[in-house]
Amino acid sequence: QIEPPEIAFQYLRAERKRQTENRLAAGELWSNPDNLVFTDEMGGHLAISTFYKTFKRIAASIGRPDARPHDLRHTAATVAIASGADIKSVQDLLGHATASFTLNVYAHSSDQMKKDTAARMQSYYDNLTAQKA
Repeated sequence: QIEPPEIAFQYLRAERKRQTENRLAAGELWSNPDNLVFTDEMGGHLAISTFYKTFKRIAASIGRPDARPHDLRHTAATVAIASGADIKSVQDLLGHATASFTLNVYAHSSDQMKKDTAARMQSYYDNLTAQKA
């Protein structure tokens, strides 16, 4: 079981609202027998080409025409780690067999992460020293 952040639920609620509007507009033509989360205007499966074209249009509009859908997975893993998530939780979120795979493929340390690690280490040693005093 995964535990997504609240923002994921906000997007899912917005998608459900969009689907409800499409269902009302389509009337009897609406059909979603598979209970899909993401659908076309009639409740059917999204064509991969439609998803890809929409993704590329959005990526280009934010100055990243080279972005790929899989890059979102990489970004999610990196953001989770950078925000302090433990690697085991990130591994579970991504469905990897081992934490080492997650670290090798998705985790790259930034300069800020290195500074934060140094600050945490310093704080730990400062606390040790304060306890001895």
